[in-house]
Amino acid sequence: MPTDEEVVQTAAEAAEGVIFAHYKQSELTDFDVTVTFEEGVLDVDVYVNAPDDAAQDADAVADEAARAAGDAVDELFAADEDE
Repeated sequence: MPTDEEVVQTAAEAAEGVIFAHYKQSELTDFDVTVTFEEGVLDVDVYVNAPDDAAQDADAVADEAARAAGDAVDELFAADEDE
């Protein structure tokens, strides 16, 4: 079973990967990915502040990043079960 730290790290990396797939880091005014995993419950909050003229909607990217974080954790647990 993955450790809590592995779960948090996997989720955070997946969320950041989605953000940086849509924006260059220099384009972002600010972003924040907060992940907690306590008692088997994953909580992911993603905030993206991009310039108004950015091609991608910041709220849509934040939602996609949060979903990707959850999916990555699901895959982490599924891979652990296969071992």
